[in-house]
Amino acid sequence: MRLPSRQRGIALPIMLIMLTVMLVSSIYLLKSSTSTTLTTANLAYDAALSKSADLGIHTAFAYLRSIPASSQLENNQPANGYVATLTPTWTVSTPAFWNGSVTLPADAAGNRVEYVIHRLCDFAGPFNPPGNRCLLTSARPNSKSPTPYGKSNRADSPNYQDQPQLHYVVTARIVGARGGNVITQAVVMKGP
Repeated sequence: MRLPSRQRGIALPIMLIMLTVMLVSSIYLLKSSTSTTLTTANLAYDAALSKSADLGIHTAFAYLRSIPASSQLENNQPANGYVATLTPTWTVSTPAFWNGSVTLPADAAGNRVEYVIHRLCDFAGPFNPPGNRCLLTSARPNSKSPTPYGKSNRADSPNYQDQPQLHYVVTARIVGARGGNVITQAVVMKGP
C-alpha cells in the first residue's frame, strides 16, 4: 500500500495574494466613489449659487424696465447700481468695475448677491452727441418710435429701421459661504 504524497501548501500563499489584491482594489474603489460624491456635491453647490446670482440679474432688469425713458439713464445712479459708462478695458476682475454696485440682503443660506448695470457708452449724458460712442442695435420691427423709418438721432450714425436700442450689461456676482463664487452677465437692450 502506497502512502499519500505530501501536500505542499501552495493554495494558501495564492489565496493571500488574491486577498491582498482585492483589498487594494477596494481601497481605490472607495477613494474613487468618495471623489465622485465630492465632485457631484460641488457641482450642485455651484448650480445653487448660479440660481442665487440670477436674483441680481432679475432685480437689475426690473429696475431698467421701470424707467420709462432712457434719458433718465444718462447719469450714474449709485443707489440703483447703475453706471452710465463702461471702460472697454475693464473686466469683472477689475475692482473699479464694481464701483456703484448694489448688494442685496442675504438670502436664507447667508449668500449676498451684488449687481451693477453698465450702459455701453464712452461718456455719461445723451447717447448721440459727437464723440460719445454707444453700442446700438436696430429696434425690433413694428416697434413704435418717434424717429422716422431709416433715421437716427446722429448725423454721422448708421441708419436704423427704427429708433436704435442702447445696450446695457447687467453683471451679478455671489460669493458663497463655502468659498465658491459665481458671476453672471446679461445684455439688455432698451430704446433711447
